Amino acid sequence: MLTLPLVSEINIANPHEYDHTHSSSAGSGWLRASVFGAMDGLVSNVGLIAGIAAAGAAPGIVAITGISGLIAGAISMALGEYTSVRTQNEQLEVEVQTERDALSRNPVGEEAELSVMFQSLGMHEDTARDAASQVHANSEQALKVHLAHELGLRPDERPSPMVAAVSSFIAFSIGAIIPVIPFLFAFGNLIWGLVFGGVGLLIAGFVAAKFTDRNPFAGAGRQLLFGGIAVAATYIIGKLLGVSALG
Repeated sequence: MLTLPLVSEINIANPHEYDHTHSSSAGSGWLRASVFGAMDGLVSNVGLIAGIAAAGAAPGIVAITGISGLIAGAISMALGEYTSVRTQNEQLEVEVQTERDALSRNPVGEEAELSVMFQSLGMHEDTARDAASQVHANSEQALKVHLAHELGLRPDERPSPMVAAVSSFIAFSIGAIIPVIPFLFAFGNLIWGLVFGGVGLLIAGFVAAKFTDRNPFAGAGRQLLFGGIAVAATYIIGKLLGVSALG
């Protein structure tokens, strides 16, 4: 039979010490960039080598094409992630300043608004008014509470654009190099490239699902399916065009 600890034996004010924990990667910016980068690197480069190999290109050309795709894709992903996260942070700063100005311009109205929000969460009217008054005693704390309740924003938890860019660059490079490995080590043909790429997709989907506490096997299969669709499309296009047609 499950025996619960006595209240005197635990710090009930901090359930994270005895009941549950949260992942430190949530909201950090690197996890999304890494997962997206690895998946994109795998799918885009598997599709790229499938298309050019199906067109009849020699293994050396496939290898050069794969490395070129890796370099261009990794740089593009890194720049895109940096710009995206920085823009997101700049937009957050705009919202912070807007709310700060509103608190300075109309503190009574903002306090009343917070009281109403507290009541919508289940507080009694008197309790909500008292809580709003206590929160507004500290202007910075009031700013954070308003942003959290009105917009779901936490200005103290901003992802780093540089972390997102570097994570994306590294993850994309790792993902993109996997299907090219057989061509770099002179046993390259399309079959080996697809095998390496397929294994990489399975691993990436499995790991991503583990991070999000989902079924890892379902995640692996889903990613393999998505990658397979991309490979099939580029393979068919490569076959239809062919090297001679391109020349």
